[in-house]
Amino acid sequence: MSTSAGIVIVGGGLAAARTAEQLRRSEFAGAVTIVSDEDHLPYDRPPLSKEVLRAETDNVTLKPAEFYEENNITVRLGNGARSVDTATQKVTLADGSELAYDELVIATGLVPKTIPSFPKLKGIRVLRSLDESIALRKQAGSARQVVVVGAGFIGCEVAASLRGMGVSVVLVEPQPTPLATVLGERIGALVTRLHQAEGVDVRCGVGVAEVRGTDDVEKVVLTDGTELDADLVVVGIGSRPATDWLEGSGIKLDNGVLCDDVGRTSAPHVWAIGDVASWRHPVGHQVRVEHWSNVADQARVMVPAMLGREIAPSVSVPYFWSDQYDVKIQCLGEPQADDTVHVVEDDGRKFLAFYERDGVVAGVVGGGMPGKVMKVRSKIANGAPIADVLPSP
Repeated sequence: MSTSAGIVIVGGGLAAARTAEQLRRSEFAGAVTIVSDEDHLPYDRPPLSKEVLRAETDNVTLKPAEFYEENNITVRLGNGARSVDTATQKVTLADGSELAYDELVIATGLVPKTIPSFPKLKGIRVLRSLDESIALRKQAGSARQVVVVGAGFIGCEVAASLRGMGVSVVLVEPQPTPLATVLGERIGALVTRLHQAEGVDVRCGVGVAEVRGTDDVEKVVLTDGTELDADLVVVGIGSRPATDWLEGSGIKLDNGVLCDDVGRTSAPHVWAIGDVASWRHPVGHQVRVEHWSNVADQARVMVPAMLGREIAPSVSVPYFWSDQYDVKIQCLGEPQADDTVHVVEDDGRKFLAFYERDGVVAGVVGGGMPGKVMKVRSKIANGAPIADVLPSP
C-alpha cells in the first residue's frame, strides 16, 4: 500500500480515536489524519447526558493533544468532510479543500433526530455534542420545568441528570413505557418506577402535538390535549447514521454504511467503524451496533485488514450500560422487545432479568447488579438453555 497520502479518518469521536490508536499500535508508519467538523479533540459522548450535564466535568477528551503529537497523528478540526470521490480517492472538506487518501475510514457516528414541526425557539434542544450539553446545562440552571421528549436511553439519562440538579421534569414517551422498543414493556415498567420514585412525571402512550412560545418555550401541548408549562424542551427521540455526506459517492448505504465482517465497504480502500457502520455478522446478517465497547473490538479487526494482515473476526457478546440516578442499567446480548422476559430479582429499585428466545438465553438486563449481569456472558455466547440461568423452582 502506498503511503503517499496515508490514512484519512473522518469523525471526531471514539471510533476515530480508537482507529488512529490501533494504527500506531499496529506499527503503521504512514500519515494518519483525523478530520472532524467539531472544534474539540475527539471526545467521549456517554458523559454528555450525565457528568457533563450535571457540571461534574467538562473534560471528556479521549486522548490529550500530546498523544496525537507524539504519535504523529494530524487532527484537522472544525472542517468536516462534505463529500468523497472514491475514483480519485479524495475527500472534499467543508471549506472546499481536498484531502487525498490511500485508505479512508468512515467514523462519523450519528446525528440526533429532530422534530421538524417544532418552532424555532431558544428553549428547544437536542443532545449530541459537548457544546450542546454545556448549553443545555446553562439553560437548565434557570429552568422551572423541563419536558423531555422521548424515553429512550438518552431521554432517560437526561431526565435523571436534570432531576439530580433539582429541576422539575416531565418525561413524554409515545410508547407504553420507557425503553419499550429496546427492552420491552416489562423492563420499561421497572424503569418507569425508578423515575417516578425520583419525582419525574412520566407520561407514556402520548406524544407532543405542539410547542408554543414567542422567543422561548412557554407551553407543550400533548396529543391527549394536556397543556404543560415548560421553559425548556429536550428532544431525545433517537439518532440516525451520519451518512448524508456520502450520498452520490457510490458507497452502499442501508441503515448506515454497509460493510463486510471486517469493516470493508463496497468501495475500494474505504472502511467504516462504530455507530455509523453496519457490519456483516459472522452468521450472515447485517448489524449496526451503537455500543461504546463495540468500537475497540471493531478496530482490532478492521485495522489489520486495512494493513493487509487480515485476521478472523471473533464473535463478541454485545454490551452496553446506562447510568440513571444511582442505578447502572447493564445489558449483555441482543435482547428484543418481544422476547420472553424472566425477572428473577426485584427489590423495588434494583432488578435482574433474563431474555429468552427459542428456548435459549438471548440476553440479560440488570439494574444495579453488575456482578450478576457480567457472569452470564459465557452463557449467552454459548447459546445456553434458559433453564441454565433461571433459579430452581
